[in-house]
Amino acid sequence: MKKLISVLAALLLLPALAAAETVVTSFYPIYLFALNLTEGLEGVEVHNMTEAGAGCLHDYQLQTGDMKQLAKADVFLINGAGMEGFLTGVYDAFPELMVVDASVGIELLCAQEDHDHAHEHSHEHGEYNAHVWLDAGNAQIMVTNLAQGLMEAMPERADAIAANRDAYIVRLQALDATLKENLAQAAGKDIITFHEAFPYFAKAYGLNVAAVVNRDPDDALSPAKLAELVGTVKALGVPPLFVEPQYEDVAARTLSRETGAQIWELDPVATGPEKDVPLTYYEDVMLRNMRTLLEALGQ
Repeated sequence: MKKLISVLAALLLLPALAAAETVVTSFYPIYLFALNLTEGLEGVEVHNMTEAGAGCLHDYQLQTGDMKQLAKADVFLINGAGMEGFLTGVYDAFPELMVVDASVGIELLCAQEDHDHAHEHSHEHGEYNAHVWLDAGNAQIMVTNLAQGLMEAMPERADAIAANRDAYIVRLQALDATLKENLAQAAGKDIITFHEAFPYFAKAYGLNVAAVVNRDPDDALSPAKLAELVGTVKALGVPPLFVEPQYEDVAARTLSRETGAQIWELDPVATGPEKDVPLTYYEDVMLRNMRTLLEALGQ
């Protein structure tokens, strides 16, 4: 009995173990940011709600597994700007769940006229281009917003999250500077993209998205639209045509055959490895995109 009392007393003197805290992210870019912000935080688990190969959440519908994952979440980190069209279902099912919108404070571009107009952050879902993370300057705002939400959700870890945020922001600032310096030599150059993923990138780094093959990547290219694009490509002097690894490129290859435009690949960082994810993955892909653009544009 004395031995049992001694063991119990010793256990009472041990520091309490921190409860595991679960962070759920909506899709891959937000997952990358969250991994960096929670690096080294023991007991914090980060789960990406959608599969790492799912890509952008165009018309995504919540699955049973998603709901089970969200039921365990302490905080849900999202891109915002209309990317997560299923949010009403999340709010209805989990009214107490803390949802952190990474896009707050970013000047959003209109979905149908991205490279010409910018508006306040107040329109309804569908009016904005949601690919805000493809400007490394925007990425810094997003990381700051996500860090603030995580610190509110886990106040006892605020100092560690803030330190991770600061270190990550320094890296993102260096990335932004590198992109601007190197792409300055391609300023004003026309590019044609597969879908509307790159207007923020183009605006930030001085390029011109002269045409988009498919505004909705899942739509088939109609004969009328193909004819229109063929005329546009030829009138522009046959600029390079960029496809994305996340989508079928049949329409782009048809356009290439009709015009002679050379096909290159730009990655919107919407997918990536599921395991052993490098914390620098966002930077690595953005720099690879930069090198591809410089080569494609003959710089």
